[in-house]
Amino acid sequence: MNRTTPPEPRRGRDDRSGTQRSRRKAIIPWLAAGLVIAGLVSAALIVQANGGAPSEPAPTATEPGPDADVAYTRPSDWSAYRPAVHLTPAERWMNDPQRPFWLDGRWHYYYLYNPDYPDANGTEWYHATSTDLVHWREEGIAIEKYENGLGDILTGSAVVDTDDSAGFGAGAVIALVTQQLDGVQRQSLFVSTDGGYRFESYEGNPVMENPGAEHWRDPKVDWDDERGEWRMVLAEGHKLGFYTSPDLRSWTYRSGFERDDLGILECPDLFEMSVDGDPSTTRWVLAAGVNGELYGMTTGTAYWIGDWDGRSFTPDSDEPQWLDRGSDFYAAVTWDDPRLGERDRLASRLAIGWLNNWSYASDLPTDGWSGGADSVVRELRLVDEGERMSLRSTPVDSLDALEGDPQVLDSAIATPEGDLLLPQPTSDAYRLRVTLAPDPADPADEVRFRVLEGGGRFATVGVDFASGTAFVARDADAAASAMPDAYREVRTAPATPSADGTVALDLIVDASSVEVFVNGGESALSSLAFGMPHANALTVESVSGATRIDRFELAPLAVAPVERAG
Repeated sequence: MNRTTPPEPRRGRDDRSGTQRSRRKAIIPWLAAGLVIAGLVSAALIVQANGGAPSEPAPTATEPGPDADVAYTRPSDWSAYRPAVHLTPAERWMNDPQRPFWLDGRWHYYYLYNPDYPDANGTEWYHATSTDLVHWREEGIAIEKYENGLGDILTGSAVVDTDDSAGFGAGAVIALVTQQLDGVQRQSLFVSTDGGYRFESYEGNPVMENPGAEHWRDPKVDWDDERGEWRMVLAEGHKLGFYTSPDLRSWTYRSGFERDDLGILECPDLFEMSVDGDPSTTRWVLAAGVNGELYGMTTGTAYWIGDWDGRSFTPDSDEPQWLDRGSDFYAAVTWDDPRLGERDRLASRLAIGWLNNWSYASDLPTDGWSGGADSVVRELRLVDEGERMSLRSTPVDSLDALEGDPQVLDSAIATPEGDLLLPQPTSDAYRLRVTLAPDPADPADEVRFRVLEGGGRFATVGVDFASGTAFVARDADAAASAMPDAYREVRTAPATPSADGTVALDLIVDASSVEVFVNGGESALSSLAFGMPHANALTVESVSGATRIDRFELAPLAVAPVERAG
């Protein structure tokens, strides 16, 4: 494995609707066996609704009983890389997530979907629902492309218009989305009066005509309760534009946040959070999809902490921070839970990202669908680290309900010989929690875990103790030799040792991905990864000395199959 400084990544794409490579069509039916009913719903989910909606306690779902039929192995007719616990479409193509909202007892979530892939371009909104953000049910196409003469449907956001500000009825679901026709991007409004299942195009579309900009997309809309108006952040090339509206139809430009060091900005977000859960101290977070080439990063989600005065955003520092430092976490969206009280809504948010990268998005070796997958949902908290504030992310609590009894390894020593025998995964997806430190008697420089190992192929997750970083490398996985250079680049993230010198890793390993959370969410690394089909061995090697393993818990994750439409 090459552990030198990785080369700078390629530029990301500018056009979402480029021609894609061919993949064989296959429809994967939903199998009811193995469904695990969700456990505790996280106390930090979302919705952006018009202010004034009454709050209600967040419900708890029922955990499976002792006789529940829990499957830890995917059905035999699934393709080799179909994930066990990540959302994918049954077929064709997926990309950008769209922010969920809570309505009628379910989370309503959309993602960009091309039903004509690979034969034709253009995306539309595909609808999925969930009660726990772990188990998903397909609901079909919600907004079709090429229906109103303004082109295909790109990224935007949906809100619940509780007080009928837009005039389509109290409780209507309003989607503001970018449409693209002949390379021109405009903002259109779509209305659903059936709870977000089907949307109709507003007869006055577009509600925002392009002013002559090449890049003018991805409206993120929410309600500003303090000022009694709607707020929008729009990606405008090298600028994020801020707009306000009384009715979701007429928008006024207020200000811009400009960057010339992060490529074309996309998929913006703006939200308020309390610091360390204290509602008396809140800050604002501005985020966007960026190209991090100048910062030694690939495409990903950057963010800034600062102040918002209702018209403009002022960052504490020009230096961007990163929501995830892996190869594959893009177009992320965040949200809170409208059922919670104000204190809890400010203390945490949920996030989901697209597990893919435009440098190789259509080159993946998946069979039956294309475009990668969605990440697991994660919980965000804003913490004061002394010198700066930052977001910490951990897997959503409801994922815990999928965990079976863990295999536990008592305190052990990993050596350069790699002769420490680890417990082996007994499931297609698993969660591994380890706490590590250099052995004082013979301190290691780094430690490497090989995941998805078999047939000489594997991905590597490790800690470089000397530099205080965690890393993920895929240069030896089953897809690496056929992928562009960007795929083989090593990705790193801070892994600051605790007072006792240890580093904690929390890994979620699925059939085609690995997500790593470092030190309780100090940093994260999310990447697609492909072992040989059905290979899933786990080994460890310590480099230039010995590593002490103080904690090792390997828990199987039950399969959470998507309930397929039709």
